[in-house]
Amino acid sequence: MAFRSKLAIFVLLTSFYVWRSQYTLRNSILTSSPFPDGYFHGGNFSSQCETLNDESENNALKFCEDVTFWDLKDNEANLEERKVLFTCDSGRKQWNTVMGPLHKPEPHGSLWLYSPNENVATEKPSSLFGFGNTASASIKPQRITLENYPEGHDFHPLGVKVWPSYAGNSSNLFIVNHARQRTFIEQFVISPSSPTVATHVRTLSSPYFVSPNALALTSPNSFYVSNDHLITRRWPLIGHFVPIMETILGLPLGWVAHVTLDSDATAPFPIQTHAVTAPFIPFPNGVAISASGAQVAIASTSLSQIMMYSRNTSTNELVFRESVLVPFCPDNIDFDDNDSLIVGGHPHFLTLVKVVKGVVPHAPSWVLSITPRASESNLTEPPLNYDVMAPIPASSRVPATLSSEVVTLLQSNGVGFSSSTTGLRDSTTGALYVPGLYAEEGLLVCRPALA
Repeated sequence: MAFRSKLAIFVLLTSFYVWRSQYTLRNSILTSSPFPDGYFHGGNFSSQCETLNDESENNALKFCEDVTFWDLKDNEANLEERKVLFTCDSGRKQWNTVMGPLHKPEPHGSLWLYSPNENVATEKPSSLFGFGNTASASIKPQRITLENYPEGHDFHPLGVKVWPSYAGNSSNLFIVNHARQRTFIEQFVISPSSPTVATHVRTLSSPYFVSPNALALTSPNSFYVSNDHLITRRWPLIGHFVPIMETILGLPLGWVAHVTLDSDATAPFPIQTHAVTAPFIPFPNGVAISASGAQVAIASTSLSQIMMYSRNTSTNELVFRESVLVPFCPDNIDFDDNDSLIVGGHPHFLTLVKVVKGVVPHAPSWVLSITPRASESNLTEPPLNYDVMAPIPASSRVPATLSSEVVTLLQSNGVGFSSSTTGLRDSTTGALYVPGLYAEEGLLVCRPALA
């Protein structure tokens, strides 16, 4: 009888796991989709997408994780220029506190600046969008110097966010740093007058920063931060397998918190408040806040879903609203100016693991948008067929929702671009920026053609 009871419990737990994780198991573990070399929504991947290069001998612009806009505004908050910041770590195959291994933490990662409007004033307007032209050829990424960075302090950047600059003022810049001892959040200031220099302000550390991954700013001195695991790979003995089980089993041990800092950079206790706003999430990865500030989205990598929350803008409290399934393991997420959520991620997790181990050279990429449906939509039930322009439509992998429309923006088998982590779309130009976790050329830029 005892054996039967144990067997029944085992079958029950297994059935629950398979039901709960069915889309991740089917789409990202058991199925390897026949993607094209490169697909760009509404355009031509080969002529409208390019990867950025590091022209120095260091080859540091590879294995990039996150990308964000740095908006330069006038004193009335009108956008004057939009620059792009992104983080890379050329030593990621030797030091990755999320996927492993933890062999060599010494080489520093890097922070990069890309200014898409650079030199545009002297060119024809169409030069904003094409790639075989003078303007695009002259725009090169620049590595940002980390001034006053503590000597001997590791720098392995993941999530990055920066507050806009107003009327030329400096901006607060925050970067998650997966250092050897523990994970920190580094604060810098960066100025439009010297945009290739970020001055280190302070290192933020807390017992609550167990496994920070991504950030979403709510003010120049406050942010949401995701903690992707409760047990990390730095733990002796159990760190080799427990975090893996936490990921595979989809254990709800991660969380998102809101942090408020003392604006005085010399304050002995810089963290004024820390409040868990979204607990019990399986592998919470990317976190994003809408342009209006009324919505927050969190990516659950283990469950292949995006969790949508309503936000109290006064208290920063979050109320869960709904989940949207995506056809891959989502990584980082960002809202565009029109409140469409852009999601980047990994369509086949096992191939990504093989890339880490050096078995294969690249892994597939998938980026899509989730856009709220218009209030006047006449739909009474979710559509069966959607995202029909994509080579592998999302409708062939996950069901739709009534509340939002899903459209694939980018797909690649890894040949065109490998291991997408983030999608960042500029609503003013339509440009799409995609970093690759293990892409040798770490940032892809795609621009739509002019009509």
